[in-house]
This record gives sequence, C-alpha cells and structure tokens, in this order.
Amino acid sequence: PPALAAAFEADDWEHAVRLAVGLGGDTDTLACIAGAVAEAIHGIPADISAQARDHLTDDLRQILDRFETVVGAGSA
Repeated sequence: PPALAAAFEADDWEHAVRLAVGLGGDTDTLACIAGAVAEAIHGIPADISAQARDHLTDDLRQILDRFETVVGAGSA
C-alpha cells in the first residue's frame, strides 16, 4: 500500500520513485512497485529511459528492441 500511495500521489514518475525511497524500509522493492505503477500513469521521462538503456549490454538492448517492436512501444 505505501508504494501504491507514492505512485498515486506523485506528479510524475521520478517523483513517485523518490517518494517511495523516502518511505524507508525495503526501499528497492517499494521503488520498483511505485515506479511500475507510475509508469502506467505518467510514463518514464525519455532522458531516464535513455540512461537506463545505455547501461544494457548489446544483447539485452537487442532483446528490448525486439520486445518494443512486438508490443508497439517506442524506444528511447
């Protein structure tokens, strides 16, 4: 419930994740839950998405590209 509250109270994706981390406790799990819900509500900022993609190995980036092609998601 606290992670969901963070997602629903936030103004954007980053705000939701920051709120969840600020809750304390199992912050990585709370931030993952809040971030997933906030993505459905607000989307993920393009700059954050691009930075995350830059950390992937080539093989994982290729898998993500194929996945986004199949589901019709735009890549960052």
